[in-house]
Amino acid sequence: MSKTKQRVAVQPESISHRAKALRNNSVISRISSKSRWFALIYRIFVYVILIDLAFVFLYPFIYMITTSLKHPVDLIDFAIKWIPTSLAWENFYYGMKGLQFWTHFNNSALISVVSVIGQVLSCSFVAYGFSRIRFPGREVLFVLCMFTMIIPPQTIIVPLYMQYKTIGWLDSVMPLIVPSFFANGLRGALFIFIFRQLFRGLPWELEDAARVDGCGSFRVYWRIILPLTPPAIVVTTLLSLVWHWNDFFEPSIFLTSEEKFTLPMMLPRLYQSLDTLTGSSFEVFSLPVVMAATFLALIPMLVVYLFLQRYFIQGVERSGLVE
Repeated sequence: MSKTKQRVAVQPESISHRAKALRNNSVISRISSKSRWFALIYRIFVYVILIDLAFVFLYPFIYMITTSLKHPVDLIDFAIKWIPTSLAWENFYYGMKGLQFWTHFNNSALISVVSVIGQVLSCSFVAYGFSRIRFPGREVLFVLCMFTMIIPPQTIIVPLYMQYKTIGWLDSVMPLIVPSFFANGLRGALFIFIFRQLFRGLPWELEDAARVDGCGSFRVYWRIILPLTPPAIVVTTLLSLVWHWNDFFEPSIFLTSEEKFTLPMMLPRLYQSLDTLTGSSFEVFSLPVVMAATFLALIPMLVVYLFLQRYFIQGVERSGLVE
């Protein structure tokens, strides 16, 4: 009898607990549904912003490709905005002919590849000294090195020109290649910073063990430290290659013979080159040929980036450029 009363007495309490649990579950479900709707709206907002930003950056590229495939009459037809009436592949033929593509492709490839090799070796070696070797004034020298990143090359081009003229390097690739082997060249300080950030994160035990085995500083750098930094090597290689390939300012100052010009230097001379090679007036070759020639000058870098894209993103994440 007492047990029955106890069970009966307990039943109202259990019912109240169940009611509270149901109310809590309903509240939690409403909160979770609201949070899901908020997350969905936030994701849509983020995608809209990203698509807008992507279109801003891709618009010139899309315009270049579509225009390069148009006939001259398509440019004056207001009904044609993006898609041409027919594909004018001959624009690329005239573009290659006007650029004298293969001759100046070899010039650009020579300058870019050799400069990349020089910057990877020299900048990594200087970064090793700044990050792994203690010497008086190290931080001051590093700050001065970083200070060179904010100095525009236009401000020092006159003394550089006089120096190279004295040496006899004008109208040659030497002013464009040799500075890269001394941790200079285009954005050399940035590459030193990239390597230094990655070198500082390597364990000192590896270097101590190598020195115990009799390795000197250069051997430690070459055999131990440098092979452990493929992310920095990939980032430096791709950035240096793109910047040297697209550089117009310094080659236009130091190179005077047309047969030594790079591809970007030939773009302003496109019409003149076509007039010389074909004997026709430049008015025959309009904007589509210019866009086709510009796209041809970009194709090598696009191909390189397609092959190195995955390694480049991984390298940026691990080399200290982003958190």
